[in-house]
Amino acid sequence: MTDDFEKLAGKLPPTPSSEARARALAAAMEAYDEAAENSGAAQGTAMRGRPSSILNRIWSPIMNRKLLAGSALATLIVVPAAAFLTLEFVRNDRLHEQQTEIAAKTEPKPVAEDAAPLARSQAQAVAKIAEEVDSEAPAAAEADAMASRMAADTAAPMSTLGGTVGFAARGRMEILPAPTAPGDILPPPAENRERFGNADANPVKSVASEPVSTFSADVDTASYSFVRRSLMAGEMPNPDAVRVEEMINYFPYAWPRPASAAEPFKAMVTVTPTPWNAGTRLMHVAIKGYEVVPAEAPKANLVFLIDVSGSMDQPDKLPLLKNAFRLLVDKLKSEDTVSIITYAGNAGTVLEPTVVKDKAKILAAIDTLTPGGSTAGAAGIDAAYQLAEKARVKGGVNRILLATDGDFNVGPSSDDELKRLVEEKRKSGIFLSVLGFGRGNYNDALMQAVAQNGNGVAAYIDTLAEAQKTLVEEASSSLFPIAKDVKLQVEFNPAAIAEYRLIGYETRELKREDFNNDRVDAGDIGSGHSVTAIYEVTPKGSPAVLNDDLRYAAAEKPEADAPAHSGELAYLKIRYKKPDSGKSELITTPVTEANALASLGEASADVRFSTAVAAFGQKLAGNTALADYSYAAIADLAAGAKGADPFGYRAEFVNLVRLAKGISGAKE
Repeated sequence: MTDDFEKLAGKLPPTPSSEARARALAAAMEAYDEAAENSGAAQGTAMRGRPSSILNRIWSPIMNRKLLAGSALATLIVVPAAAFLTLEFVRNDRLHEQQTEIAAKTEPKPVAEDAAPLARSQAQAVAKIAEEVDSEAPAAAEADAMASRMAADTAAPMSTLGGTVGFAARGRMEILPAPTAPGDILPPPAENRERFGNADANPVKSVASEPVSTFSADVDTASYSFVRRSLMAGEMPNPDAVRVEEMINYFPYAWPRPASAAEPFKAMVTVTPTPWNAGTRLMHVAIKGYEVVPAEAPKANLVFLIDVSGSMDQPDKLPLLKNAFRLLVDKLKSEDTVSIITYAGNAGTVLEPTVVKDKAKILAAIDTLTPGGSTAGAAGIDAAYQLAEKARVKGGVNRILLATDGDFNVGPSSDDELKRLVEEKRKSGIFLSVLGFGRGNYNDALMQAVAQNGNGVAAYIDTLAEAQKTLVEEASSSLFPIAKDVKLQVEFNPAAIAEYRLIGYETRELKREDFNNDRVDAGDIGSGHSVTAIYEVTPKGSPAVLNDDLRYAAAEKPEADAPAHSGELAYLKIRYKKPDSGKSELITTPVTEANALASLGEASADVRFSTAVAAFGQKLAGNTALADYSYAAIADLAAGAKGADPFGYRAEFVNLVRLAKGISGAKE
């Protein structure tokens, strides 16, 4: 021990100078005077920083003057001092909470009454530390670095309890508002410029007059994430934001898998009673895509097209976006290629095509992204296609990942113009997917149009956990298509079914003649993707039939002329193209009473859970057909069908249903 002190003694910094002490004390007292000048402000008011911001204003000038030495003695001084200041920080936050509670019961009093003694004590403490350290110490540069790290740490979002915000509910982070107190002058709420791509709910259709239903497959999940974000923020979602099929297809299901890639889909149909209408039945149409073995996955050429405009300067936008792409880069294979294009006023190349084995270079490029400027989205898309073409992988995956809050406010900005741009570019074999971020000006309608016409998927990333799900757990299904232009068509037998209603897919409806037209674009399905569609059907003769029989309908055919397939309820047809083909192929499946179950309880957990999600989505969208079906009943149905739930998605859904019940004020 003696030897250690002798060695240390030879490395002591010069004796502190009187000038250094004077400068430190002057800086501390200057910060104190600044705090005292705010005596007219009400307690807990417009000061948007943490209650300990006085400490930061004192600490920063001293650090900037390089008053800390890098020697062992300085360490002995700074570490205890930092501990002291940390305790002061926590104590002051608690003091602020107590003062806020008191202020709610009494008249607001000037900040200076509480802040002045506190500021003086902090100023004296910091001055005492600086008094013992010379501004010319040899390790001043290290002190500056320490200050920078402290500043970065202090910039972390704080909860209302004064602690750093963490992940809750499977890592989901919600950005909470700053604490307020009586007398606070709050800024006016920001204008909500969100636009959603949706349509009126599908009507009940008569099989006698319209027996065929045709729609495009949809594997997007953006709507569910946005609904969750709204509920977690304590508000009911905008009904226009609710696309029921995207909520249903958000969850993974263990539908039967096809045996080989030769026929990439296996269809399964299940008919059950409807829990919210005793006179109808639910027909589940489920298909599961062939899952490519990771080792057999084709090489990927990915272009990250990243919005760095001023509107992205929020914690749940660009910072979250950067973390999401870091996760994706870590998932890619070493021979895959990544490029980065940014747009804000003008499009720019941040990273030329780089193989993933040079991961450090890619991550360093992501780290450099900073927000600022307006949004030249169209120019960015055009530049991204050029870069994707430059690094094109023949026989592989060539895809652009557009990450944005959807605010395209410079250049061609109408949905139709961007739709035509992306539609033209996809003919080259380069597809485009969309990752949406943030709230307030989220342009969901535009994101849907861009993704659908770019042969891609649209997802909404509201948390890091959602980024993990979309870009890591489901990377193969999001990036590697096994089929394109996937269309479904169901023909109902009028002898068995009187009416039907397709739940969701309003924005994916196709004309009957579009089914066999290979020039009509439709949805793409990736490796292992599942698609679930649910029809509510009314059997012939049910008291729940809404439409009267047609007065002038053609007379029924004699029994001898009845078709051989009269025992069928419906006939399912699936048409798709393989990724490298322009000609579609057909899969057909008849639906009979053999597909029917006497009760919903007899159905698989996947069928029961997807039924609960369909009910919740319709209720959030304001469908009056579910007015008497309670949130409690939906939660009970889902809770009983959670199954293994390895990632907790279904448990989270049950909690969201209960949360919606509380927010809506519903009794049940």
